[in-house]
Amino acid sequence: MRKIKVLYVEDELFLGKIVKESLESRGFEVVMENDGAKVLPSFTKLRPDVCVLDVMLPNKDGFEIAEEIRGLDKEVPILFVTAKGRTEDVVRGFTLGGNDYIRKPFSMEEMIVRIHNTLRSKGGAAVALSDGPVSIGKYRFLWKRQVLALGDAERKLSFRENELLKFLYAHRDKVIDRKDVLQLLWGNDSFFNSRNLDVYITKIRSYLKEDDSLEIITIKGVGYRFIL
Repeated sequence: MRKIKVLYVEDELFLGKIVKESLESRGFEVVMENDGAKVLPSFTKLRPDVCVLDVMLPNKDGFEIAEEIRGLDKEVPILFVTAKGRTEDVVRGFTLGGNDYIRKPFSMEEMIVRIHNTLRSKGGAAVALSDGPVSIGKYRFLWKRQVLALGDAERKLSFRENELLKFLYAHRDKVIDRKDVLQLLWGNDSFFNSRNLDVYITKIRSYLKEDDSLEIITIKGVGYRFIL
């Protein structure tokens, strides 16, 4: 079986060595760079399956590197590594075409899961929902009944809440265009409906607040990304 090729960019050499060796011990082929000027030649030579880019780098940050990579390849998955709590990094990363992010400190298990998830979702279409209950983190989504359940507690959803959650789940881990959501729920993207959408997004976030692994990221000027 061909090894998954990872281009890993990290300027903290001790951390980078640990991550590189851990990935290699799990069957990945890893090329690590700590100098932003060397990333593009390495990318061209390696043609990686996935890029893992630390955001905070000297001279040239992860965002600049991602833009350069996107200039050569629109499809290769990009996973950003960001400091814990820097939501602005997450939003900017998605806007630049990133596929996922991981916050420091992280476990190798989490990084490996996220790498595999980005590879699975690469170029993927919306996921079809089964007729039965759908698992969304700790929740069960019974979309045919318009019900969101957590344990024995059930919440009845309105028609539009149900349709919005269906759409978010079907396009999970992908960037969703705000206009597409507005067309789905109201048939147009008027200012009034746009404000209504903000309210519905806030409601869905509040309904899912008992599970910290679920996150609806707002990408300003673009749309949303539902992270599981």
